[in-house]
Amino acid sequence: MNDKELIGKVHNAMYQQCQRRGYAAPVDVLMDIGVLPKKKYEDWRFGRVPFLESVCTVNLRKLSFIMSQMRAYAKKADLKPSFCYYKQWGMKKPTGQGHKPVIPLRFSKSGSPEIEKMYATHYVDHKRVSQLKAETAEATNHNLTTEGQS
Repeated sequence: MNDKELIGKVHNAMYQQCQRRGYAAPVDVLMDIGVLPKKKYEDWRFGRVPFLESVCTVNLRKLSFIMSQMRAYAKKADLKPSFCYYKQWGMKKPTGQGHKPVIPLRFSKSGSPEIEKMYATHYVDHKRVSQLKAETAEATNHNLTTEGQS
């Protein structure tokens, strides 16, 4: 896949995610464009993989290019960056009681704070979020009135 095709795929994935849920997340874009297999993503979330970049199907130069295209799209579409903390799934204390230990996940081989932050940043379309909330409220109100009539 050449860079031009990749740009189209990245921008389309960002647009589709924002339409569907009001934000786009880098890990989801990577899955949508076929660079991160869902099974490998789950392995990473459960802590079976040391860092996310190791299970992506493209080299670091391509990953860096993809990430820069996400930021370019976010800027063009006026999406607001929002940091998201990624922690390991499925952790339980040996006794099964109390709070689960929180284990942060690593995205990059280097562990560089700037790179980690880029992967963990979601891009929010506040206008779309408002629309989705209004649609949900409208649907809830509609359901309540039709239930009351039966």
